[in-house]
Amino acid sequence: MERQYKISEEEGSRLITYFKYLASMDVGEKRKPQSGSLIYPVGENKAQDLRLSTISNYHNRESLVIRLLEIKEEVYLEKSTLFQEELRLMKRLVLLRSGLILFSGPVNSGKTTTMYQLVRDRMRNTNLQVISIEDPVEIEEEKFLQIQVNEKAGNTYEASLKASLRHHPDIIIVGEIRDEKTARMAIRGALTGHLIIASIHAKNAEGVLSRMNELRISNDMLRQTVVAIVFQKLLPLDCFLCEGPCGIYCPKFPVKKKRASLYDVLTSDNIRTEPSINHITSTQFRQRNFNYLLKKVYAYGFISEDTYYQYFIP
Repeated sequence: MERQYKISEEEGSRLITYFKYLASMDVGEKRKPQSGSLIYPVGENKAQDLRLSTISNYHNRESLVIRLLEIKEEVYLEKSTLFQEELRLMKRLVLLRSGLILFSGPVNSGKTTTMYQLVRDRMRNTNLQVISIEDPVEIEEEKFLQIQVNEKAGNTYEASLKASLRHHPDIIIVGEIRDEKTARMAIRGALTGHLIIASIHAKNAEGVLSRMNELRISNDMLRQTVVAIVFQKLLPLDCFLCEGPCGIYCPKFPVKKKRASLYDVLTSDNIRTEPSINHITSTQFRQRNFNYLLKKVYAYGFISEDTYYQYFIP
């Protein structure tokens, strides 16, 4: 993050009110956090997708953060993925007819992009009924039935997911599992023969299982539904990539300081239960976990030592 310039408090307040108005947020409410989105014109036939979030301190002085999202129809995961083995595994998992695939990773790590593109790839030669439930919808896809969550109108994740199950979808994409009710509906969908692809916040792949336990999802339900957990991060690459024997995909025209996705895929085969404790853990000696893959990327020289320690999961 780099500071560009300063504006006065009065100018800042007017700008925040202006953007809140454009995003259909409550301009009179300063005490409660709010979020919104809008497409902002930036030139002839050009626009920028914005995601807004506000929060206030105890003096009711608002702070506004704006995320800039790329407006693009499609990306190719092969060109932004460091290791193809994990990507091939994810593509096979999305071919399943039912089950629960959970994605996790930091904010802005590309979870939504990955979920969308995996489903798009499956739909190339197959007609599928795909429903996405998000808050807000981040990527427009005309082939999906996209539902935007609206808590004020009673259109919650839980309610939207419950209604979606009645439409006989092949795949349901859930933007985020935030609470127990949404988690239970996702489990129900997977048990009734649907493929549910959802994101959930956790420290690593194993942490997703503990997070589901916190949401009162039993080990038995997890064993019956979870087919895979994908943890991902976007790494800043510090070198010019070239095609070589390392197994990492290299773009045709490499550019310095690219970012690439690193995926850790934990499948149901690598999950074991511990009857004596109240959660599920992965096998202790699972080789291709996130830190192992990160160390491999560092050994190849694609990231700096500082980047390695910054992204290492203790």
